[in-house]
Amino acid sequence: MQFVKGVGPNNLPLLQKLGINTLGDLITFFPRSYEDRSKPKKISDLVDGEEALIDVICASQMNETRFARNKVMLKMVVRDETGDCVLTWFNQTYLKNKFKVGERCQFYGKVNIKYGRIEMAKPVFDREGLSKNTGKIIPIYPLTYKLSQNKLRSIIENGLKLVLGNLEETIPEYILKMYNLEDINTALRQIHFPTSFENYNKARRRFVFEELLTVQLALSSLKSKYVQETDGIIFNKDVKMSDVINSLPFKLTNAQLRVLEEIDGDMEANKPMNRLLQGDVGSGKTIVSIIAAYKAARSGYQSAIMAPTAILAEQHMQEFTNVLSKFGIRCELLLGGMRAKKRTEVLEKLKNGEIDVLIGTHALIVEDVEFKRLVTDEQHRFGVRQRASIVSKGLNPDVLVMTATPIPRTLALILYGDLDISIIDELPPNRKKIETYPVTKNMERRVEEFI
Repeated sequence: MQFVKGVGPNNLPLLQKLGINTLGDLITFFPRSYEDRSKPKKISDLVDGEEALIDVICASQMNETRFARNKVMLKMVVRDETGDCVLTWFNQTYLKNKFKVGERCQFYGKVNIKYGRIEMAKPVFDREGLSKNTGKIIPIYPLTYKLSQNKLRSIIENGLKLVLGNLEETIPEYILKMYNLEDINTALRQIHFPTSFENYNKARRRFVFEELLTVQLALSSLKSKYVQETDGIIFNKDVKMSDVINSLPFKLTNAQLRVLEEIDGDMEANKPMNRLLQGDVGSGKTIVSIIAAYKAARSGYQSAIMAPTAILAEQHMQEFTNVLSKFGIRCELLLGGMRAKKRTEVLEKLKNGEIDVLIGTHALIVEDVEFKRLVTDEQHRFGVRQRASIVSKGLNPDVLVMTATPIPRTLALILYGDLDISIIDELPPNRKKIETYPVTKNMERRVEEFI
């Protein structure tokens, strides 16, 4: 880093505060926004509150006004063919003799219009023929104290000069052509100092593509490694899910049957199931997990059903018991607020294998919760860490993650890249329509009355 022009011993610690420790960090420290200083406006077209560029003639000498505590205000009038504008700077005395009357310059700053008087505060500028601060699209970077935009811009520009044209491409040539992506050297130059917003968008598209591709490849690699190196439980093929399906007082939809077939295949394979089940509210995800738990119990293993709230866990307890009790499968509830005596009793039964299906909330992933032979974990809206926590309680158990949130398939592959995906895309017949309404604060009384 220190060999980059402009860094030096004073700026190095400031850059490090921004997480810039290497040349690689520097050139990939992307702008947070941009200012379009490429198109000058006429003074008569300026709008109060906007930031704008004007191409003008200096029409007066710099006027200096001193305040208490050595504060100085500098003012100068500039003009174009449509009107006058007063430029104002504070405590920048080095500008006093910077401009000559009749000299043409470009100024960029925030416009303030009061009572027909047009002013521009603290503008940056370039003399005619120069384009250091104006006449182009300027990158704006996240900053730390004492490091200015101009200084950081200059350092990044010097860093780019050292590498552009020599950077090795990270995306295969055929992918660049297939998706019409910019090469790495062009993209880096245009993301920092775009010659147009069209070129900026091309550069950004390349880096977004690369980031998502990297995440996807990493997740695919993890999944591949997991599948290759991990042996899972092979469930009893003689245990048929149809035993439960035929006992139900309603018919499953074709979508539910398709998903159950996918889950059954996973459970009978020698690799651990790692599946995301997606389906709208009312699509019948819970009965799918009940049938999967039946196959596990009949094969001699325990299941853990984890829900986000105690209310939902209690509802699950009722549903699981209603369906599975007739098959002699024992279900139990474990919640965070249970009495100590009851909790100890449940944990003892669980450890001894007297419970087939344990239903609960985050209480399931507490350290003292021990299973005898854990196999499936059905959970709602829990992250990777929670999944890892409950998976660690079994010998490579099968995992079924369930969500009612509609997730576009491509996005789901990224967010849940280590999971296979099943979708229930069909509602059971005669289900009432789920209707969702946004409400504002002033509708609070109406909502209370509705409830």
